[in-house]
Amino acid sequence: MRSRYTAYVRGAMDHIQGSHDPATRDQLDMQDAARWSAETQWQGLEILATERGLAGDTDGVVEFVVRGITRGAPFVQRERSRFKHEGERWYYVDGKMINEPIRKAATPGRNDPCHCGSGMKYKRCHGA
Repeated sequence: MRSRYTAYVRGAMDHIQGSHDPATRDQLDMQDAARWSAETQWQGLEILATERGLAGDTDGVVEFVVRGITRGAPFVQRERSRFKHEGERWYYVDGKMINEPIRKAATPGRNDPCHCGSGMKYKRCHGA
């Protein structure tokens, strides 16, 4: 998810297209995506929650919020995106907009065990 956000910020439409699920890639309007990318002043990405998506998983879900300003109009986009893992790559499958208030999941403390099950402290594993 972070790489796709960065691609929108930088206008790297080749990454947006290449990281989109090959089964639905032809439905992607690249001209519209490029225009939105260029016309937007990006203000940040916040990951709210993840499900699966670790090593060995074939799919995952990322819930996030993106903030920006497009043609003078500020926006907040909250979405739950589905990804699938094929070969060495993760592909964006689809996303569903969410219009509910933002609730943050509890974040582990620095010295708590990492949520991925590695046995390491959070700060040494996913907290870096």
